[in-house]
Formats: sequence, structure tokens, C-alpha cells
Amino acid sequence: MIEQLNILLNNPVAFAGLIGVVGLLVGSFLNVVIYRMPVMMQRNWRKECLEYLQLPPDLENAEPFNLSVPLSRCPKCETPIKPWQNIPVISFLLLKGACANCKNPISIRYPIIEIFTALTSVIVAWHFSYTPQAGFALLLTWALIALSFIDIDSQLLPDSITLPLLWLGLLLSLFNVFTDANTSIIGAIAGYMILWSVYQLFKLVTGKEGMGYGDFKLLAVFGAWLGWQILPMIIILSSLVGAVVGISMMILVKRDHNSPIPFGPYLAAAGWIALLWGDPINKFYLEFSGL
Repeated sequence: MIEQLNILLNNPVAFAGLIGVVGLLVGSFLNVVIYRMPVMMQRNWRKECLEYLQLPPDLENAEPFNLSVPLSRCPKCETPIKPWQNIPVISFLLLKGACANCKNPISIRYPIIEIFTALTSVIVAWHFSYTPQAGFALLLTWALIALSFIDIDSQLLPDSITLPLLWLGLLLSLFNVFTDANTSIIGAIAGYMILWSVYQLFKLVTGKEGMGYGDFKLLAVFGAWLGWQILPMIIILSSLVGAVVGISMMILVKRDHNSPIPFGPYLAAAGWIALLWGDPINKFYLEFSGL
């Protein structure tokens, strides 16, 4: 055991490989989070509405539904998925992308998310190496993946993910893990208020809501983790990528310009880039602009 530990400590490639395997397993769990979290939120909202209106409970959704219950099953034939049929990527390949019982196709998105989680985890492990930052950066990376795909599916950024991340970022600042406390507190406030102000101004001018409150909280998360100095880069980068993707979708797939485009994934991508390479990018920009 000690020998294996020494190999990991003295071999960055082995360490990154181990984190990649962990990333595959985490990616499998994130698939569950991405699918179930919005359903859990909607059920809870419905329950609260029924209680407020003093109406009978919804018996159709009376069974427990959370991240662990019920066990995963085929959405078509409802056959429970056995443990050996739930191995990240490998099971998808062995089952040839279909349910073992009814042959209903399994979405290719499941192995894609698992592989993507593994790749981003390896990049984080390689970048931060054997430091406390690596563990927390991995946690943030996994949460951002879940938030991005939930936002794509349902235009929701759950408070149950964003708010703990916000408080964790503020807590880490007390120990100067990524930034100091003053910078973190200002960053959290500024991150929220910047997008809140844009939202209010857009609503005042157009009478429409341009983004959701979850976006404010997500930018506040990055402000808390990385400090206020990184916020301009995140806003500019996410806005540029969002504009390019939005225009491309309208041109290539004829998407209605009135259709909502989730901003969370672009914020998440820009924030993740800032987490790893924010300081060099800011330094390059300042030198390039002559500031």
C-alpha cells in the first residue's frame, strides 16, 4: 500500500490517471444528478403549492424520489439496471448503447458526460498537482458540469448546488486557498450585483427577463472562489462564447431567436478557464493592452 502511494506521489502521470478513473465514476453519478435534480425540484414545488392551497397531496408522485431512490431503471420497460450494467463507458459499449432487456437505445450523452468529467478532472489534477487546491478545484469542476447540463435541460441552476459552492468559496478564502477573504467577499457581492443590475436594466428597457437569478448566484460563486479581479474576464469570455453559439444556432439549426438560451454553461466554462488560467490570461491582456 505504501509502495503504491509513493508511486502516486512521485509520478504525476499515475496521479492524473487515478483522478481520471475517479472522474469516470463521478461522471456516472453526475448523470443521475443531472436527470433527477430538476424532477426533485419540480415535485417539491408542486408539493408546496398543494400544501399552500390546502389541496390533497399528489398521489401519483407519492413514492420517494431522490438521488439514491429509486434505483436506476430503463425508462421504457422499467427493468432495474444491474451494477455490472452501470460501469462508466464500458457498460455502454458492451450493451451496444441499448437496454439489455428491451433494446431501447441509451442516450449517447451518458458516456459523453462520463468521459468529459474524466478529461476535465485529469486537466485539473495535472494543473494543480499535489495541492489542496486540486481537491477543491475538482469539487468545483464536477459541480459546474452538473449545473451546466441541468441548465441546458431545464433552464435551472439549483440553489442546492450554487449556494453551498458560494459558502465554500468564502470559507476557503479564510485560508487563502485561491484568494484572500477581502477579495473573495467583494467578489461574491460584485458577481451577484453585476448580473442583477444587467437583468434589471434589460427588464426595464425591454419588459422581458434576460436571465435567471441562478446566473447571478453562479457568478457570485466565481467571485467568492477567485476574487473580484477575475470577474471582468469571466463576463467577457462567457458573453462572447454565448453570442457566437447563439448566433450559430439561429443560422445553422434555424433556432427561433425568441427561444431561451441558457447562460449558465457559458458562465461555467469561462469560470473554469479562469480557475486554471485566469492569472496568465489577465496578465497577457494587460500587457497586450499596454495597461
